[in-house]
Amino acid sequence: MVGITSGQLELEFGAALRRLRLAASLTQEQLALEAGIQRNFVSLIETGQNQPTITTIAKLAAALGMKASELVAAAEEQGSMINRPE
Repeated sequence: MVGITSGQLELEFGAALRRLRLAASLTQEQLALEAGIQRNFVSLIETGQNQPTITTIAKLAAALGMKASELVAAAEEQGSMINRPE
């Protein structure tokens, strides 16, 4: 993620979160309930309009059955998929 812009990072994290949430067959509301956060905050994260704290990342990861580091790694992977040279 070298040379990545701030806005791009939020979009990539949000895209990874959405992909993982859908893979877990969870709605935004279900994920939010499991993580103990507001549903609209999940939406804002997924659309890159807001960025989560490390505490929120840990809560989201736990709700998805993974470690926070795995969620961040998924976002990094998402970024490499988006930023692949053609």
